[in-house]
Amino acid sequence: MLRMFTKKEGEKGFTLIELMIVIAIIGILAAIAIPQFIQYRKRGYVSTLNSDCKNAYTASVAYTVDNPDVTEINLDALTDSGYSQTAGVTTTASLNGNSGSITCEGPSGWGVTSATITVTSGVMSLTASSIQ
Repeated sequence: MLRMFTKKEGEKGFTLIELMIVIAIIGILAAIAIPQFIQYRKRGYVSTLNSDCKNAYTASVAYTVDNPDVTEINLDALTDSGYSQTAGVTTTASLNGNSGSITCEGPSGWGVTSATITVTSGVMSLTASSIQ
């Protein structure tokens, strides 16, 4: 009976139990790592949306400085002032004078809500995106 579990001279390989233990360990590590990785990616998407919104706001201020008599700022005006959207981000700007909003939305696959900058009397406030 003992002979069944011992290796003969020159035999190589792993037992079925050893292989099953390794597979179980890999499965446990994957179960821990994959959800964390997904959360890291979503946080990165949130940062991208927030950054795009802030860049759009900076472009709106630059456009206002260059064109002091302007009453309305849209996406074309932001683009003229040097703003460029990140790939996949949709930016909507609706600014009238010192008030309005800029909204940046990512693709639905990102799993985050949109970022919005609200401008009231020339004061900016960012409503940060949240992870869904």
